Amino acid sequence: MTPDPTAPWLVVGLGNPGPDYAANRHNVGFMVADLLAERMGGRFKAHKARAQVVEGRVGPPGPANRRVVLAKPLSYMNLSGGPVTALRDFYKVPAANIVAVHDELDIDYGTLRLKLGGGDNGHNGLKSMTKSLGPDYHRVRFGIGRPPGRMQVADFVLKDFSSAERKELGYFVDRAADAVEALVIEGLERAQTTYNS
Repeated sequence: MTPDPTAPWLVVGLGNPGPDYAANRHNVGFMVADLLAERMGGRFKAHKARAQVVEGRVGPPGPANRRVVLAKPLSYMNLSGGPVTALRDFYKVPAANIVAVHDELDIDYGTLRLKLGGGDNGHNGLKSMTKSLGPDYHRVRFGIGRPPGRMQVADFVLKDFSSAERKELGYFVDRAADAVEALVIEGLERAQTTYNS
């Protein structure tokens, strides 16, 4: 499944809407989407697909320049598939041009992994997207590590990053945004070589 160079890309930051969740580990996808929007010089606007979107371009002028729709679903995480499917249909985006940016428990904090397809690993946002779209979309997985001690996973992902983590969070979010841009402009293999640490 190769991306269609003429079709737009749909980059979806996964998270939960509202100020109560804004700094949660589960919302790192929103953080990356916000930074990408800033880089594109755009502001999120409400879309009828129950999402906020920014339309713009990434990459140098010329053939590597790509049309990108950034999206933050306004449904809760476990219902992300509905808005993403509506946006896919509205913008006519093939599955191979869809990227989900999400938190990942099984990777150390700040580590990135880019891949195409695969399971949901218990992630409710991916579960909902896969149910709606099938599994063949790109993922930029942002490591948040496992909960300490006996803390429940649900409690851990819905807590804010720790003060120690926050010291490096800006750097890691910046690197994740770089990885998304590399994936869209250069393709998966080259982006993996650079960012899959």
